[in-house]
Amino acid sequence: MDDAQSRPHSSRSVCSQRTEDECPVVGNHDERHLSVNQTLQVLVRRPDSPSTTVTEETVFIPRVVHSVDACTNTDPPHKCCGWLRRQCPCPPRGLLAYIITKVSMAALLFGVVWSITEKECLPGGNLFGIVTVFICALTGGKLVGLIRIPSLPPIPPLLGMLLAGVLLRNIPVVTEAVYIDFRWSASLRNIALAVILARAGLGLDASALKKLKAVCVRVAMGPCLIEASTVALVSHFLMGLPWIWGFILGFVLGAVSPAVVVPSMLLLQKDGYGLEQGVPTLLMAAGSFDDILAITGFTTCVGIAFATGSTWFNILRGGLEVLGGMVAGLAFGFFLHYFPSKDQKDLAVKRSFLLLGLSVFSVFGSNVVGIPGSGGLCTLVLAFVAGVGWKKAKAPVEEIVGKAWDVFQPLLFGLIGAEITISALDPRTVGLGLAALCIALTVRIFFTFLMVLCAGFNFKEKLFIALAWMPKATVQAAIGSTALDMARSKQEKQMEQYGMDVLTVAVLSILLTAPIGALLIGLCGPRLLQRPKNPEWAMSQGALSASETPVTYERAFQTFHDGHCFRHLSVNQTLQVLVWRPNSPSTTVTEETVFIPRVDACTNTDPPHKCCGWLHRQCPCPPRGLLAYIITKGMLLAGVLLRNIPVVTEAVYIDFRWSASLRNIALAVILARAGLGLDASV
Repeated sequence: MDDAQSRPHSSRSVCSQRTEDECPVVGNHDERHLSVNQTLQVLVRRPDSPSTTVTEETVFIPRVVHSVDACTNTDPPHKCCGWLRRQCPCPPRGLLAYIITKVSMAALLFGVVWSITEKECLPGGNLFGIVTVFICALTGGKLVGLIRIPSLPPIPPLLGMLLAGVLLRNIPVVTEAVYIDFRWSASLRNIALAVILARAGLGLDASALKKLKAVCVRVAMGPCLIEASTVALVSHFLMGLPWIWGFILGFVLGAVSPAVVVPSMLLLQKDGYGLEQGVPTLLMAAGSFDDILAITGFTTCVGIAFATGSTWFNILRGGLEVLGGMVAGLAFGFFLHYFPSKDQKDLAVKRSFLLLGLSVFSVFGSNVVGIPGSGGLCTLVLAFVAGVGWKKAKAPVEEIVGKAWDVFQPLLFGLIGAEITISALDPRTVGLGLAALCIALTVRIFFTFLMVLCAGFNFKEKLFIALAWMPKATVQAAIGSTALDMARSKQEKQMEQYGMDVLTVAVLSILLTAPIGALLIGLCGPRLLQRPKNPEWAMSQGALSASETPVTYERAFQTFHDGHCFRHLSVNQTLQVLVWRPNSPSTTVTEETVFIPRVDACTNTDPPHKCCGWLHRQCPCPPRGLLAYIITKGMLLAGVLLRNIPVVTEAVYIDFRWSASLRNIALAVILARAGLGLDASV
């Protein structure tokens, strides 16, 4: 009663943008959906009689004109342009707002870089050319990736990236504006080479190395070596290349492209084709080792080609470069295994930074020292050793390295395509190069068929493996221009011509085999391969039937982990699952759990002795905590110290323009941070 009397004699509730359909109950009243031009008004009336009863009446009145649209916070749209306002709302939302944001970011980035570098960002500058090549290559890859043919694997986007670079190089008006100094181009391609080598090293599976069958070894090594020898022989007599340059071209063409084979194999594996026979698994596993063999042979031959002295001395030197690259890669890999330690923050980011930094350092440092043949192999070995040490923890590192490759892949293929000037190509070289390539591919297909003769495959499966083992793309783009870059750095015209011939044939091999290989795999796979007969096994995505599945410690441990509970163990105990098959034909697997002594779970070493337990806790091996953090940040601390040592100060020189630019960037960051910290209400 009092509450009712305390309310005002009239109150108004306004609801906008309603329809004329029935509305749910609001408070104690039924509310109707109103049109745009109607509002709801609730009138509270006190009767004239002495009764204390208060009545309410709901009426509809026209809506006020100045009311705003609840969605856009603007005036309600007029009927005559409702469609236009829905497509282009104000303020913009959806796709339009996304495009405006991206264009604004690109324009801002250009403005910032232009204000620092000035001419380098204008047409004819290196930065302008690099950005143009990157954008065009990325766009070309996206456009080619949109081409979808039903029941066929997608066309590799790298083909569009390569064609975009070729177009930029051969359009007269654009060629003058898109200029990139050959040293900048060579440096970017070498960085891309380091990234792809690090990615290949991380992708190697140590357990697969141990379990490789003879057929996988034959498929990985035989066709690559035979094709390299065939190309060397044919190019020596047809193209007039020296023997060592013939082998350089042979190892460039001898590698199969994982960028084409792996996606196609995954698509077939998803549909179950060849899964029971293990064909997709065989090709994906052998592809990495095929590439490593080709890159190792290429780096060895390049080291011999650019060395001076007798032939036997150069051959010995090439072997020493391979050995030196492996030793350096082992040392760097063991360093990455322990540093940064596992107790540091942002572990994956630090590991990725050190891995990519050491990879780039190995590729560039080997050229500076004069042993170019060791850089690529060193990168492969260090990435492989680090991945073995990280075990399952290498997955986030692989993801970060993959993102780095997504950035450098358009640059690599775009810059490779930009090296090809169609008007400057010798038709004779192109024709002989295509002839050598076709002969080498024919020999490779035939020899691959021979390599799988005694592997338990039928005729159709052997034919499919031979045809699927021909696409070329990634490795050819990564190492195809290396010899040309080295010849340019040495300013030797004859070697530059040899390097250009190698690059031309490498580009032709990409344009010819990448799309044809992808189409052959997609067309021949469903016709030459069989699907599993056991549906239940097909769902498990295995490579062997259930009765033939080998029992390994890893598989048994995973099974026990998934189906049982662990006990908390002390430092000197571990859990071991013993799995064996009985002598009877039954396939029953029995398990037994025992506890045996183990190494220290934290340091992966023997448990510390009681006499030196305090020392082990203060200085653990490998180092952890503050000591490992200091070692990881050692380069930063060393830079601070070197700047303040009188003897070294003269060597630590920074141009004042660079220093001023960096200080201005820091000033802009501080001002932006200060502006964000201002409180308008205060």
